[in-house]
Amino acid sequence: MTPITDILPAGAWTGDPADRVVLDYDGRHRRRIVLTGVSGASYLLDLAQATHLHDGDGLLLPAGGVVRVEASPEPLMEVRGETPAHLVRLAWHIGNRHLTAQIDGDRILIRRDHVIGHMLEHLGARVLEVEAPFDPEGGAYHDHAHGMHDHAQ
Repeated sequence: MTPITDILPAGAWTGDPADRVVLDYDGRHRRRIVLTGVSGASYLLDLAQATHLHDGDGLLLPAGGVVRVEASPEPLMEVRGETPAHLVRLAWHIGNRHLTAQIDGDRILIRRDHVIGHMLEHLGARVLEVEAPFDPEGGAYHDHAHGMHDHAQ
């Protein structure tokens, strides 16, 4: 099992990865865990503190090379408004309920929740169930629940 103690942020490394690990949102918040690459190789991620890994981050191998982190698709709801101002209002309602949310152009992605989906539809949102990688916005006060990009060295 290969130990990994360093993370390279997405965009800070180039070239082909030596391997890839595919993880959902919750699986990308880690301090110490055994990960299995798509090649079948095992890696011991051993960081100084819990860190949120993002799609495209690289896990630096001790002998050189990088294992690419890939966000796996998961069940989400795509929320769209009638106008940009309407989307902002919908975002306020989502934030007021302390839900993790990914702002993605003219849509907001949140985890599937039929009660929240119904509330948003009642507010005039177009809500569609989708399967997509989830990488929510970082929060001002919390690093895991709201996905703050914090890289341990």
